[in-house]
Amino acid sequence: MLIKKTSFMWLFTIFAAGIIFPSVSLCGQEWVAASDVHTQFLIDKLGKIAPESVGYIGGKGLDEMISQLSDEFDKKSLLILNDLLTEMETLLKSEKHPKVRQDLNILITFLQQNIEEINLIDRLLLPYTDPVELIFLGLNFLLSDQVTEPRRPAALVRLRRYTGLEPGWTSILTQAENRLRTSLKNQQLFGPFRGEVELDLQTAPSYIAGISALLDKYGLTGADEAVAVLKKQIETWESFVKKEVLPRSRDDHRLPPELYRLKLIQNGIDMPLEELVNRSQAAFREIQNEMHVIASLIAEKRGWQSHDYRHVIREFKKEQLEPGKAVARYRDRINYMTHIAKEKKIVTFPSRDLIIRLATEAESSSDPGPSMKMPPMINNTGEMGEFIIALGSGDGPKMDDFTHEAATWTLAAHEGRPGHELQITRALENGISKARVLFGLNTANVEGWALYIEAEMKPYLPLEGQLFSLQYRLLRAARAFLDPGIQMGDISPETVLSVLIDDVVISEPLAKQELERYTDRHPGQAPAYFFGYTRMMELRTEIERRLGKKFDQLKYHDFLMGLGPVPISLVRRSLLEDFIPLMLEQE
Repeated sequence: MLIKKTSFMWLFTIFAAGIIFPSVSLCGQEWVAASDVHTQFLIDKLGKIAPESVGYIGGKGLDEMISQLSDEFDKKSLLILNDLLTEMETLLKSEKHPKVRQDLNILITFLQQNIEEINLIDRLLLPYTDPVELIFLGLNFLLSDQVTEPRRPAALVRLRRYTGLEPGWTSILTQAENRLRTSLKNQQLFGPFRGEVELDLQTAPSYIAGISALLDKYGLTGADEAVAVLKKQIETWESFVKKEVLPRSRDDHRLPPELYRLKLIQNGIDMPLEELVNRSQAAFREIQNEMHVIASLIAEKRGWQSHDYRHVIREFKKEQLEPGKAVARYRDRINYMTHIAKEKKIVTFPSRDLIIRLATEAESSSDPGPSMKMPPMINNTGEMGEFIIALGSGDGPKMDDFTHEAATWTLAAHEGRPGHELQITRALENGISKARVLFGLNTANVEGWALYIEAEMKPYLPLEGQLFSLQYRLLRAARAFLDPGIQMGDISPETVLSVLIDDVVISEPLAKQELERYTDRHPGQAPAYFFGYTRMMELRTEIERRLGKKFDQLKYHDFLMGLGPVPISLVRRSLLEDFIPLMLEQE
């Protein structure tokens, strides 16, 4: 269930963003405690379905447990989800508090979407998944500086269970093969996209190396036998995939339309697809025009012959940071953001520092860009999010998009403060109901906030910082018409690469990663960035217009941080029903 590419993947694939939940309630808001009882009941049940993920967010007693990849386990999991849905719907009928009702609706929506997705996948697709990635992620969740030392030995038990060396357990790779063999007989099921399968085969060595590196880093001995067995099992798995799965794979990257539209909804997009595409195409052109203006000013100042934004971006990319200096440079940018946010009264920053580090090779294979790694969201004992700087991976051409001087300004604002890291730390300090933090979490909100607040910081950046802020906004606009275009068959992969490389001016390796994102990694997720940014800008305009002179941007932004990463429709409702009356009451 964990790696069946259902919504359970929100637990670690909301692209670099997440919110942490501390085990406290907001002062004077007893409803939070009442809501958390319902959510904890749900979490406890989900631990039986996806123990790695639920353990990662803070679930207790799950460190040694692993997911299963069998038809029997899937049926049991679906039964648990349906029982949970019935339980939550029953609770909703008797609940009177409006905010607890909101939280119950969040839980119900989560369950309904997961059940719908699982049923669609079972009806339409072969149950192909990458068990090697599952194993790496399951161990990586436990082998981290943010995980207390007494918990780390559980990774050895988990590894032995993954390999079937632990008595009573069957190798996860054998399970994956057996389940696929049964389903391969059904010719009506769509095979996996060939590009996805080939990518999984390509990245497997990075995951194996990453597992060995993690075990060495944390001094865990006694894993030699399991690692050796795992390598042989992976060889067997890869042979099976090449011989029997690749021939059934499809060259058509498109998901069935009903599954793709569900993924858009799961990522928080409630706008008609045609409207989203039209808006993003218009925004793409407008952003290009603004980039031309700033690029011309920069070229004039630096004495560059061409004033075209594409040329200016390529010139800046030549100023690459040395890996050993990247963390220090990003920290400098964060310090600058902190100063500006306080001076201009933009948003309240946390008092604590933030963690910044370089990504490992395996982490870069899983996520090639800068990201924010989530800490445990429940039962947190002081762990914090980590701002991770990826420098690319593999032996081929390297990405030059995130590690040059000019890009560090906007990336620090987006991934660090006042972007994703601020959401994490403010939630840690203030406390938000578990339902909103865990199950209201959606890409449109978290990425919409990061892009919106990045735009609010843009006027205070140097010209090169402003140019790359616009470049990444251009990328987000492109995603909102390229992802739907390629899924609907209106745009070819070659056109996607051309737009990204020639007009957005990202590197070829990053452009290929983007294409993989639209076709097999996370179809339907990328458009949520532009959608969320658009909605956040619309909300700011509406609330500021309604309040007039009583609008206070510091209070507005702090209020947003107190809501958590809930669906944007609920954000608007809270602004209209709570924030506006609060502001109007003040003298």
